[in-house]
Amino acid sequence: MPETLPQFLLEHAQKTPQRTALRERNYGIWQAITWQEYLQHVKNFALGLISLGLKPEETIAIIGDNRPEWVIAELAAQSVGAKSIGTYQDSVVKEIIYIFNHADVSFVVVEDQEQVDKILEMWPEIRGVRRVIYYDPKGLRNYTEDFLMSFTDVEDLGRAYDQQHPHWWEQRVAEGKGSDLAILSTTSGTTGNPKLAMLTHDNLISMGHNLLKVDPLEPSDEFVSFLPLAWIGEQMMALACGLQIGFTVNFPEKPETVQHDIREIGPQVMFSPPRIWENLVSQVQVKIQDSTRLKQILYDWAMPIGYQIADARFRKETPSFGLRVRYFLADWLVFQMIKDHLGLRRLKRAYTGGAALGPDVFRFFHALGVNLKQIYGQTETSGISVVHRDGDIKFQTVGTPIPETEIKIAESGEILVRSPAVMQGYYRNPEATAEALDGDRWLHSGDAGYFDEDGHLIVIDRAKDVMTLHDGTKFSPQFIENKLKFSPYIREAVVFGGDWPFVTAFVNIDFSNVGKWAETHQVAYTTYTDLAQKNDVYSLVRQHIAQANADLPPAARIRRFLLLHKELDADDAELTRTRKVRRRVIAQRYDDLISALYSHNDYVDVETVITYQDGRTANLQTRLRIETLDTEGQVN
Repeated sequence: MPETLPQFLLEHAQKTPQRTALRERNYGIWQAITWQEYLQHVKNFALGLISLGLKPEETIAIIGDNRPEWVIAELAAQSVGAKSIGTYQDSVVKEIIYIFNHADVSFVVVEDQEQVDKILEMWPEIRGVRRVIYYDPKGLRNYTEDFLMSFTDVEDLGRAYDQQHPHWWEQRVAEGKGSDLAILSTTSGTTGNPKLAMLTHDNLISMGHNLLKVDPLEPSDEFVSFLPLAWIGEQMMALACGLQIGFTVNFPEKPETVQHDIREIGPQVMFSPPRIWENLVSQVQVKIQDSTRLKQILYDWAMPIGYQIADARFRKETPSFGLRVRYFLADWLVFQMIKDHLGLRRLKRAYTGGAALGPDVFRFFHALGVNLKQIYGQTETSGISVVHRDGDIKFQTVGTPIPETEIKIAESGEILVRSPAVMQGYYRNPEATAEALDGDRWLHSGDAGYFDEDGHLIVIDRAKDVMTLHDGTKFSPQFIENKLKFSPYIREAVVFGGDWPFVTAFVNIDFSNVGKWAETHQVAYTTYTDLAQKNDVYSLVRQHIAQANADLPPAARIRRFLLLHKELDADDAELTRTRKVRRRVIAQRYDDLISALYSHNDYVDVETVITYQDGRTANLQTRLRIETLDTEGQVN
């Protein structure tokens, strides 16, 4: 039985050398890479790194969009005893400097000129990097830095090294142990700089093995890798599961073609954070509004039938014969078309994780017949600890633990996890490691939760974010935010309450969808800020907030809200790279806006510094309206 990810690669190349391992879309054509070719690329690149001086236990960093070269570079490093760390391609220079220096990076593999330019900008501030290797040479012909090399040049060095040292690489792969570090994986960093979780091959392989026990996959299945490979969720599916089963991993041509490329491939399995599923719901809702009257009538007829079937299955009831007949017609006339448009028609199962998914979104996909399952996990547990089982799905829970995983609830209400997939600790951070892992290897998740009567885990929120409402009940701001984000016109929401006398919210409008709505309703606007402060837009958003309020207990209903003048942005440290809200940053940065929400004023003046791409700055002064709703959740 293979102990490391490169050993799984070697096994597939020996058993099924001509089967397709990877597929990449270039200029509209899907290019296949067989397991034998995959292995040869990994071997050549690994030996090229060795000839350049890579030593066991060193770290290589990888930045770029999802490409075959990304996974080739990762496995190449692991095959010779080194480890990799993925960096989000939209990371700003300051973030990359911190990660490179903290992770002791010695080699950097980047995609293109944009990433090379970033490295050159930070070069005086990073320590220990010996080579920067790029795999898209466009625009780099005239760069003269002696530390720059192309990916293919490194592979050429590897071929030469192999001729001089035949069978050395195969022997080195065979010496790999499951206890070797495979990757350093950045945590989401909701409270500051990310920590680097140390994950071994054993950690990743055990997690994948136990997930596949619950939800088996076949070598003939397809997976589309379109979310950042720096994220543990993508590592979990594309590498930890993909290399064990041997299914084909597909890479879209570019981010703008992901939806089209997913539709062409028709994957059997998907794993995405909530923002992807929320965006798909918004896409459907907006397209239906723009469609013909007949299609709108069919959609409005079909969706309640879908919800009835979904709710019956959630309750583990057998739908009546009449309901099944109506659902068959709804599926044939409406749902199959929607799933085909979204690329979900061939899905066996889909997962959502990384943050809570709102129950409205969850019910929507089950109404369509998409087997969407919530998972619970963290970077520190190699991605997954808990999952819904087929036929035992409760949308308010995250399911039950996967095999070999123990979950218990501390007296404080914190979720504790113990399994073979739990990390070894945080790299060069013994204090944080001691806080996260106790002497019995229980991981302190930082999340609050409890088990229901069926043994399903219910995650309330991050323990530090759970708020106590004025009537004494504890409530999750994330739950309220997810209800708001079911609206196609609300992209992000941040809820406040806790010690305050009532609940309030910041709202980011969805610029694309609200812009389309404004054009349809002849509302003229110029910028995001201008559109967000239009009276008609406030009326639109407050209708959706009132709808969300109707399903909330009175103490949790939003009483006042404002539409922010700018989108919350990961580059401004307001969101993590996986779009989780950094509440502490927002609370500090927008303290005056929060105070205004709890005042008697119906507006607040803000001044913001805008930085343009050429470095120029300008002051933006705006008056934000504050809308008040009554205690029943209706607009005053």
